[in-house]
Amino acid sequence: MTAAILKVDLSALTQNWLALNAMSGAETGAVVKANAYGLDAASVSKALAAVGARCFFVAVASEGETIRASVGPDAHIMVFGGHMAGDAELLDAHKLTPILNSVDQMIRHFERLPNHPFGIQLDSGMNRLGLEPAEWAAIKDVALSKNPDFIMSHLSCADDPSHPMNEWQLNHFRAMTDDLEIDRSLAATGGILLGSDYHFNLTRPGIGIYGGLPYEDAQPVVQLEAKVIQSREIVANEPVGYGNSWIAPRPCRIATVAIGYADGVLRSLSSKGNFYFERIPCPIVGRISMDLVTVDISNLETIPETLSLLCDEQTIDDVAAMAGTIGYEILTAFGSRYERLIEI
Repeated sequence: MTAAILKVDLSALTQNWLALNAMSGAETGAVVKANAYGLDAASVSKALAAVGARCFFVAVASEGETIRASVGPDAHIMVFGGHMAGDAELLDAHKLTPILNSVDQMIRHFERLPNHPFGIQLDSGMNRLGLEPAEWAAIKDVALSKNPDFIMSHLSCADDPSHPMNEWQLNHFRAMTDDLEIDRSLAATGGILLGSDYHFNLTRPGIGIYGGLPYEDAQPVVQLEAKVIQSREIVANEPVGYGNSWIAPRPCRIATVAIGYADGVLRSLSSKGNFYFERIPCPIVGRISMDLVTVDISNLETIPETLSLLCDEQTIDDVAAMAGTIGYEILTAFGSRYERLIEI
C-alpha cells in the first residue's frame, strides 16, 4: 500500500479540549466542521462527547448527520450556516439547531419549522455572517418572542491579543445584547485565550482542539508520514521535477515520496519545505506534483521506507509558516487517500 498515513491522537485532542474547557469558565462546545478539520468527524466528536462535550458546531446542515450518529440524541449540534433553502428535512430529522444569520433565514425557519430550536448570529464588526445592528433592532422583538437558544457573534482578530478590534467587537456585541436574558457566545479558541470578558455562556474552540495556534500550549494531535517509492543518485546541475525548477547544486540522493497536492501538500511548499526522518530534516526539492514529492535525503545514512511531514519536529503551524498560510488550511486540505490511523 502506498497511501500516506495520517495518525490522529485522540488522547491529545481530548486533553486540548479539557484544558480549553477549564479556561473558559462556561459551557464549552467543539467545532467539528469540515470533517473535524480533516481528521474524521465521527471519531473526533465521539471522543469529545466521551470527555464531556455536549455542544458541537458544524458549517452546514449536511455535516450534522454524521455528528448526530456519533454523539447520540441528547447533544446539541449547531449549524453556523443557518437554515438554507432545502435544509428543513435535515434539521428536523437530526435535531440540528441552525444559527440564523439573516432576516430571510428567520422567515424561512419560522415558516418551515415553527417550533424548532434556533440560535441567532449578530455581526459585531467582521462583516461576514450575522444580522447587522440596524437589522437586529428591527427584528429583535419578533426573534426573541420565538425563544432562541442563544445569540452569538465571531471575533475577527482574536489570534492577535493586542489588536484593538477585539475590544471593539466585545463592546459592540455587549451593546446589542447586554439587556437580554439569553445565553451568549463570542469566543472561539482565540477568544478563550483573551480572558473571561469574552467567554459569556458558551465557548466554541476549534483549531486549539486540533493542536494549532493561537493555543501555544496545545498538544500535537496529528502526524503524517508518506511512503518512499523510489530513490536515485543525481549529479551536480541535474534538474528535478516539473519545469526544471530545482537544479542540484552538488551530487544528491533524491527520494520520490507518494504524496502530493491532491493529498493537501500545498504546492507553495515546493523547494522550501521539509520532510523528516528520525529528527533529520530532508528538504523538498522541485515542484510538488499531484501525487508525488521529491525530497533530498543526502544527509541520511540509509534510504528510509517513509518520511514524515508532521511529526514531533514539525507541527501544522511550522508547515503553515513555510507554505505562507495558516494551520487551519494545512489540516483541512488533507484529502481522502490517506490511511487514517485513529489512536485512542
